[in-house]
Amino acid sequence: MQAGGRTAGSSASPQRARHVLIIEDEPALLRALRINLEARGYRVSTAASGLAALAQAKQRPPDAILLDLGLPDMDGTEVIGTLRGWSKAPVIVLSGRASSGDKIGALDAGADDYVTKPFSMAELMARLRAALRRDEPATGGAFRIGHAKIDLAAHTAVREPDQDGGKAVPVRLTPTEWRLLELLLRSPGQLIGSARLLASLWGPGHDDSTHYLRFHMAGLRRKLEDDPHRPRHLLTEPGMGYRYQP
Repeated sequence: MQAGGRTAGSSASPQRARHVLIIEDEPALLRALRINLEARGYRVSTAASGLAALAQAKQRPPDAILLDLGLPDMDGTEVIGTLRGWSKAPVIVLSGRASSGDKIGALDAGADDYVTKPFSMAELMARLRAALRRDEPATGGAFRIGHAKIDLAAHTAVREPDQDGGKAVPVRLTPTEWRLLELLLRSPGQLIGSARLLASLWGPGHDDSTHYLRFHMAGLRRKLEDDPHRPRHLLTEPGMGYRYQP
């Protein structure tokens, strides 16, 4: 794990320091996480077990949670499931488990993102900022994907010209593409698991229909991304799900 230095835009909001709860039983990693977060202006609390973490989260509700799955008293997915009964704080899992089954299990339990150890501190901080952005004031429903401008409130999408003097071209999206796009845009930077997307779009019982998501994501990229073969905004996390990266 590499400790990234302070960079422009890497600190928490100057108006209110965001509170991050770290749940990790490895002392060296816990200390490194705390030092890096506090250096970036976050308020930090820590716990080395699941029960202690749940008690702390109840007493001092965090804005975000960094969670190791391998805790001494309970599995991290149990912690997520309990938290989701009363907390909407984004949960980023930090784990040495790299199998798709572990990732899917954590996401289905309610995690917002999954980072495999070892990781770079700079990447983790970027994912934390992205997870916290969903709590910031809404943008009014206007979003950009390259040269495409999407207005969710007006239900319109247009591709603006690459050069001055051109005309904006309306982009026609299918009803399913609109629903999928809105789910992604409403949670900028957040990883949304395939199971959650499938349930939101078509209801329960479609866990094996991931090919539907691939088909409609390909359509969205073709219509909205500047280069559909190298997307910059509508991203796939293999074996896990999808995210909109502003």
